[in-house]
Amino acid sequence: MGPLVLASQLAAGLGVLAGAAIVKSAMESSPMAGGLPRCATCNGTGRVACLCSRWSDGDVGCRSCAGSGMMLCRSCGGSGSGRPLPIQVRMRSTRSP
Repeated sequence: MGPLVLASQLAAGLGVLAGAAIVKSAMESSPMAGGLPRCATCNGTGRVACLCSRWSDGDVGCRSCAGSGMMLCRSCGGSGSGRPLPIQVRMRSTRSP
C-alpha cells in the first residue's frame, strides 16, 4: 500500500468516528430526537446501591449484586434511561349533542 492510500483510509476512518461522536452527542442532549431521558432513580448509571450493602454489618454480597454492592436499577431495568409508561386516558363527553 502506498502512503497516499493509507492516508486516505485513515482520513475516512477519522471522519466516520467524528460523525458518530456528533450523532451521539446530539442524541444525548435532545430527548425529542429519539433518545430517552436519564433515569431519575440511578441518574443514568443503571445501577443503585444494593440492599445488602445498606443494612449490613460490614459484609457485602448477595445474588442481586454478586458481591459488588451495586444492583440493577429497578426503575429503568439497568438501561440508565427513563422508560415512558403507557397509559390510557378515558374521557367522557360532558356536552349534550
